Amino acid sequence: MKENIELKENERIDDLEYKDLKIIQNKDGFCFGIDSILLSDFAKNIKKGAKVLDLGTGTGIIATLLCGKTELSQITGIEIQEEVSEMAKRSIKLNHLEGKFKIIQDNIVNLNHHFEKNTFDVIVTNPPYKKKETGVENVDKRKLISRHEIEANLEDFIKISKDMLKDRGELYIVHRPERLVDLLFLMRKYKIEPKNIRFVYANINAMPKLVLIKGIKNAKPFLRIENNLYIYDQNGKYTDEILEIYHKKKG
Repeated sequence: MKENIELKENERIDDLEYKDLKIIQNKDGFCFGIDSILLSDFAKNIKKGAKVLDLGTGTGIIATLLCGKTELSQITGIEIQEEVSEMAKRSIKLNHLEGKFKIIQDNIVNLNHHFEKNTFDVIVTNPPYKKKETGVENVDKRKLISRHEIEANLEDFIKISKDMLKDRGELYIVHRPERLVDLLFLMRKYKIEPKNIRFVYANINAMPKLVLIKGIKNAKPFLRIENNLYIYDQNGKYTDEILEIYHKKKG
């Protein structure tokens, strides 16, 4: 049985179509996209009993899915926006995940005030993709903070990951390919060795639109480029792999 959760103006409950999980979103705010879904799948093999941190959790989509896909012991999401973090807390209650998933409302740069260093086995993050004052800045502050490095930049995300991860802890991140050099440089700078990279394409004729990266703290250098992931086939329909990730039947 699901909790009878009160919705606020412009909010809706979306069915994630996986293990009866649902999430609350505000249609006027920043709703999750395929990047969050793909990151949760990319990180689905984290070890049983892992203690996980989700940097910039937003509505909690990645953490919620990982609660269903893995046997993690606990996941903590940190989100700076009060309205969004409060929404995520109601989704936790909606899914009866109070014993496994919790939210901290704060800036990621303040995590050292909440936890000791070397605390987490795994970190997942879908950070803002755009540098401050680049591209079209949305007038909606919620969307602006989600898309642009307003409150924390990419280096902040990588640096705090280094602080929070245990030795040999894993970082999973999704970002834009145009930031790949920045990503790899910063990961090496903060002793998180890139181990796996996977590029995501809309279709076989398109340029990559996303990059998924796994890094391990204090690991030896060895990088594996995984097979490309294509979202659509030549007929404009979801590929078999995307259907599998979304837990949908072929048809």
